Amino acid sequence: MRKTLMALMTGLMLASVAPLSASGEIREQTIRFASAGAEGSPLVIGQRKFADIVKEKSGGKVDVKVFPAGMLGGDLQSVTALQGGLLQMSVMNAGLMASLAPDFAILDLPFLFESTKEADAVMDGDVGKTFAKELDDKNLVVLAYWELGFRNLTNSRRPVEKVDDIEGLKIRVVQSPIYLEMFQALGANAVPMPFPEVYTALETGTVDGQENPAPSILTAKLNEVQKYITLTRHTYNPMVLLFSKPLWEKLDQEEKDLLQAAATEAAAFQRQLSRDADQKAVDALAASGMTVTKLPPEEIARFREKTKPVAEKFAASANPDLVKALNEAIERVRAAN
Repeated sequence: MRKTLMALMTGLMLASVAPLSASGEIREQTIRFASAGAEGSPLVIGQRKFADIVKEKSGGKVDVKVFPAGMLGGDLQSVTALQGGLLQMSVMNAGLMASLAPDFAILDLPFLFESTKEADAVMDGDVGKTFAKELDDKNLVVLAYWELGFRNLTNSRRPVEKVDDIEGLKIRVVQSPIYLEMFQALGANAVPMPFPEVYTALETGTVDGQENPAPSILTAKLNEVQKYITLTRHTYNPMVLLFSKPLWEKLDQEEKDLLQAAATEAAAFQRQLSRDADQKAVDALAASGMTVTKLPPEEIARFREKTKPVAEKFAASANPDLVKALNEAIERVRAAN
């Protein structure tokens, strides 16, 4: 049954990814754009904004169909489909690219960024271009960097008011080694899991908690199965907007320019939307009955200290020139403030 279902999905994908014209004229075409984001989240609203921009710029010739909530599979399945030319587009946590290009792991270093200005300086500058080049070698084209935002910890067992309160909690984490080691360092029992499975895992008690930006927690309705949220802001997630390189190479320059312009315009919209939604989501979660805990600076310092060995380990395994450029970009922003 599973093989039959996979065969049907593959057939459906292949039927929908005919290349755009290479004749210099944009033809009517459908682009499938997948994500694991929940409907109504800044991520999915950004996808729909991109679709609207492409429709307008192409005079209605290019139809971008959005598939949220893992409808076409989880993030890692989408990456494989992109590389194989079975899917045109997806957007996901940039740190997930570490399985293909190990340098991406440094974007998920705990407490790397203190502000979105720092993140923008890194992702929109030479560092972001270097990351894009690394994925180009893996059959993936980076069109832009969006954002998921700063991640916070939730659970159903107790308020986390200090780092010691995490001890023994079963926490769902992103399918990435750095998240696994980060939460193990904090004393949790870390459980890697695709995002579309998280609600059910929380509801059934398979895990006690999870960590995500507040807007993602709200739109995925995780507050229905979680009681406590702690504003740890332990990691900032840039999102990478990807196009299948085998299909990208079949486009002519006019089509590439159209899609690139739409991706850049949608990135500015999506980032601002995400940032505007962050505090509103925290307030909404509190209003829904969640207990919100804001950590004092001295406790944040303890979190940093606990996770410092993890940050040092993954930074040491990355390209030293890239790490240096990233840190310099952050320091320029801090110095300017």
